[in-house]
Amino acid sequence: MFITLLIVTFAVAFGVAFIIDSLFKQSLDRIMKRIITDDIYTAWTRYVRFALYVVGISNGVRMWDLERYISPQTTRNDGQQILELTTERWILEVYRTIIETLQGIAWMLLLFFIFGLIAFVIVRISESRAKKSDA
Repeated sequence: MFITLLIVTFAVAFGVAFIIDSLFKQSLDRIMKRIITDDIYTAWTRYVRFALYVVGISNGVRMWDLERYISPQTTRNDGQQILELTTERWILEVYRTIIETLQGIAWMLLLFFIFGLIAFVIVRISESRAKKSDA
């Protein structure tokens, strides 16, 4: 049952990352094309998209939380018990996977867009200085 949960959380995290990647693909491409004028921007865009999947899946599939279902937990009466995967826990784990995946990707994209904005301002300043020196 644990292996099934692991596969399902991985698939859900991958699916959420795929949806977010599809939504932001054009934005990432345009930002990278504007900041990096060489053709190398495609490689950087691929890397950022790869990082989006890695961050999303690693945040969505929380191995340290899933360990509860295979490792005994100490109870109040000092007994050891392995948590049972009930329907309610399945729903909770899938919901946590979706939320954690979105949260991880949101933080990653926020940092990317902050640094992208800083780079855009630097590019604009250098372009305006180049125009002034040409005139």
